[in-house]
Amino acid sequence: MAERAIPDEAIIEERFIAASGPGGQNVNKVATAVQLRIDVFALGLQPYAYRQLKDLAGSRLTGGGELVITARSFRTQEQNRADARKRAGELLAKAHVRQARRKKTKPSRAAKARRVDAKKSRSKVKAGRGKVRLD
Repeated sequence: MAERAIPDEAIIEERFIAASGPGGQNVNKVATAVQLRIDVFALGLQPYAYRQLKDLAGSRLTGGGELVITARSFRTQEQNRADARKRAGELLAKAHVRQARRKKTKPSRAAKARRVDAKKSRSKVKAGRGKVRLD
């Protein structure tokens, strides 16, 4: 999936926070994790892309329309920043892929008849399992 570039740097807010994970004692001293916030409304997405983004992002999309991505896999701010931007671009690219429309289908008359015949034959088999009555 191709990465989609974020058109305007003004809609991005980056915060560096203390991270857990790799880095040893360095993680206690340096804020290497990045929290990327993107204003989704400022992106001007098509309605179908916005709906798709809402589904894909889940809890990463806030009620105020901000997409929040946290990257803390790497030991440096630059690597985490690049990772967060890459993940945001991939998410936006995935949101722009249109889903194929579902075509309604219905069973043919012959298929309905086969289903009813199968039900009748099963019914006869099960009816034959009942208690034997001596009349």
